[in-house]
Amino acid sequence: MEIVQVVGLAIVSVVLLLVIRQQRPEIAVLLALVVGLAVFFLVAQRLVAILDFLRDLASRARVDSLYLNTILKIVGIAYIAEIGAQVCRDAEDTTIASKVELAGKVLILVLAMPIVMAILETILKIL
Repeated sequence: MEIVQVVGLAIVSVVLLLVIRQQRPEIAVLLALVVGLAVFFLVAQRLVAILDFLRDLASRARVDSLYLNTILKIVGIAYIAEIGAQVCRDAEDTTIASKVELAGKVLILVLAMPIVMAILETILKIL
């Protein structure tokens, strides 16, 4: 029941953040960051199991590990960019949050180019 732990931690954190944010907003941002990291570490073991499952599935389907690794990097960039943008929004800086999101999108496009090229080459071979 990890979700109960996560929700419990979130509720306690929100109450603390409401109190702290009124007097020390800079501390509230740090607390929100620490809680975000704590939630990540609570579910990190599940992520390892998911990665192992996807690698096993890719090997059974005879998918090149390069493609799977690229897709996993893309998903990682998306999550990291979202977390970074949310931390910036918590600090009430939406301008930097939007720049973090833009950087994540650009990096995702850069990583996706080899996959797009492989798909296009396959389509051209079929035609």
